Amino acid sequence: MEALTESYFYILLCLYEGKNHGYGIMQRTAELSKKRVKIGSGTMYGAISNMMKKGWIVECKTEDSRKRMYQLTTLGTKVMQGECKRLNELVENIQRITGE
Repeated sequence: MEALTESYFYILLCLYEGKNHGYGIMQRTAELSKKRVKIGSGTMYGAISNMMKKGWIVECKTEDSRKRMYQLTTLGTKVMQGECKRLNELVENIQRITGE
């Protein structure tokens, strides 16, 4: 499996927590990354469109029809879990080699 970009990673991570809308994902990403990663609206909606085409996320209905909410699919959850496994392997190798 191909490594995810940071934007894709954080979008999936935010949706792993539960349903969210684009602006909420942008805010949560900034919070989780201590403002190091900032996803702009163009990047956000382009990524969401691509991930919907891949079957990783779906749009879900809300009471407030003005907000588009998104959630992970089963495939999206598997992609996120695979990326976590890959990142853990990287950290383990760093620690094994550097002792840090």
